[in-house]
Amino acid sequence: MTNTETSLKEAASIEGAIGAALVDYTSGMALGTIGGGKDLDLNMAAAGNTDVVRAKVRTMEMLGLGDEIEDILITLGRQYHMIRLLKGQGKNGLFLYLALDKDRANLAMARHQLKKIEAELDV
Repeated sequence: MTNTETSLKEAASIEGAIGAALVDYTSGMALGTIGGGKDLDLNMAAAGNTDVVRAKVRTMEMLGLGDEIEDILITLGRQYHMIRLLKGQGKNGLFLYLALDKDRANLAMARHQLKKIEAELDV
C-alpha cells in the first residue's frame, strides 16, 4: 500500500504526464497535487472536474444504469485529461486526476497504470 504522495509521484512518472491530483469530489478540494505549473492550475482543475464527476454520477442515477464509473476521459487538442474514480474502503468520494500531453502519452498504458496506482493507494 502506498500513501498519497507516493501515488502522485507514480502518476507523474507516467509517460506524457503533465500533472496529477488526488481529489475529494464531495468538497472539490485537491488532497494532493504534483506537476502542473503556470499552464495547468491543478487546484482549479480539481474543482472543475468535481463538477464533471458530480454531473456524470447524477446522470447515471437518473438513467438508472445500475453501474459504476471506472474513469472519464476528456480529449483536448493537445492533452488527455483522465479522471479515475476510486473504489474501496476509505476511497469513496475520491478521484485521481491525470493530465497528459497527447503527443507523448500512450492512453491505454496510462489508463492501466492509473488503475494500478488506485489499487495500491492507501488513503
